Amino acid sequence: MDGISDRISMVIAESGMKKVEVAKKLNVSPPFVSELCSGAKKPSARTISDLCQAFGVSENWLRTGEGQMYEPKTRNEQLAAFFGKVLSLDDDDYLKRICTALSRLSDEQLKKLIEIGEALEVVFPEKDKKEEADQ
Repeated sequence: MDGISDRISMVIAESGMKKVEVAKKLNVSPPFVSELCSGAKKPSARTISDLCQAFGVSENWLRTGEGQMYEPKTRNEQLAAFFGKVLSLDDDDYLKRICTALSRLSDEQLKKLIEIGEALEVVFPEKDKKEEADQ
């Protein structure tokens, strides 16, 4: 990646969105997004801030190319993002049905589920260590 226009293009590509959708999300015109990606226009501080907010990318990375593309998220931020996605799913989506079922468990049932999870950690401890190292 050479410049900010390349990094903006990368953010858009990673998002899986079309430039028209990105423009709508940022409240700018589609031609402006194309000009940002081509380097014909330089983003304002506001546009940079909006891109970072909308796509969860590091402002330092977007401006300079240094560091990680995405800001590390806390566990609560990860959960919030996950449940935000779940809430946007159709009601008949399997993942949404699982989360709904979990939300209906009593405290006692949740404790049993935690015990099962702890037993699985004994069986698969290397998986947890790898996941912790990745974070």
